[in-house]
Amino acid sequence: MENPLFFDDWAGIGRVLVTGILAYAALIVMLRTSGKRTLSKFNAFDFIITICLGSMLSSIIITRSVPLVEGIVALALLISLQFGITWLSVRFKPVENLIKSEPRLLVHRGVYQEAAMWRERVPVEEIMAALHENGKTDLTADTSVVLETDGSLNVFEAA
Repeated sequence: MENPLFFDDWAGIGRVLVTGILAYAALIVMLRTSGKRTLSKFNAFDFIITICLGSMLSSIIITRSVPLVEGIVALALLISLQFGITWLSVRFKPVENLIKSEPRLLVHRGVYQEAAMWRERVPVEEIMAALHENGKTDLTADTSVVLETDGSLNVFEAA
């Protein structure tokens, strides 16, 4: 039997509404109890967890083969693992080093740090875009640019 393109039945719509509301409410409760760090913008690890949570939520809502309780348990598991890893990372340096990158200096006092740019795969054009976002048209001898742990570029001027 083929899946209909626009409408299957009212039961399917009702299922989406009920599971959507309940799964969303459960996700909010779990995120509030797990703390602000669960959906922070600190590093790629946190970003990936955020994407996974969204994907899981959509699977719970849309996929008929995923029962609501199993989906909520899966969300709770992922949030618990995220909480555990971040808890360990603030207490043990090796765990922190495993999941968190360090900021990288890409331009120092107007000089491109080409080895760092190559390692981080940041082209000159991205650095120039960051300069333009900060109202600068070109590098000066007092300009430095740092690639932050969240992937953003910060432009600094030496005092």
